[in-house]
Amino acid sequence: KFGTDESKFNQILANRSTAHLKVVFEAYKKLTGHSMQKAVGREFSGDIEKGLLALVDSIDNRPAYFAYRIQQSMKGLGTNDDDLVRLIVSRAEVDMQEIKTEFQRLFKKSLESYIKGDCSGDYEKVLLALVK
Repeated sequence: KFGTDESKFNQILANRSTAHLKVVFEAYKKLTGHSMQKAVGREFSGDIEKGLLALVDSIDNRPAYFAYRIQQSMKGLGTNDDDLVRLIVSRAEVDMQEIKTEFQRLFKKSLESYIKGDCSGDYEKVLLALVK
């Protein structure tokens, strides 16, 4: 049988713990010389690729994944307010400090300054209070 056994791939991602998958991703990288993200990109396309990349990215480095998603919600003209609020509120009491550290590392700008540059008024104040 040639190609990727998609059901096996999905079964492993859905049934293993985050800690186990991190070990699997590292072993895969040592064995093949490239990341699991690259493997997903080579073997899948379309919506399944997007979904699997989101899953693999969030397992690989959850704070970096959320930092990237928050930045994307504010990138360019206009803000995707629904995404921004959902992301900030859902992570505020979970791992926001780690997300802020990753945001600074990835974008060379603090999350707070990004919010100040993109939002205003009470909306800005509430978001800043949540990320503090």
